[in-house]
Amino acid sequence: MDPKDLNTRFEEAVAIADQMSQDSLPQDVQLRLYAYYKQATFGTLDTTSISTTFHLRDAFKTNAWMQVSHLSADEAKELYIESILALAKK
Repeated sequence: MDPKDLNTRFEEAVAIADQMSQDSLPQDVQLRLYAYYKQATFGTLDTTSISTTFHLRDAFKTNAWMQVSHLSADEAKELYIESILALAKK
């Protein structure tokens, strides 16, 4: 698939996600979407830049991102798009 097409679809999914209420999504779904988004937009997490101060919320987010670090940016975009579209249908 054309990367521009993928990027357009990704941007459209992000716009849909922006309209969703976080309160309506379970935390595990929020974390998965966060991880896909970060992997898609920033790439693999640089573990050397992880803060040494402990915040539980940040630890969960970091863990979620690390779990998808094997994905390419395009794979993460596809999974993000699929997840958002599935949620939007509900």
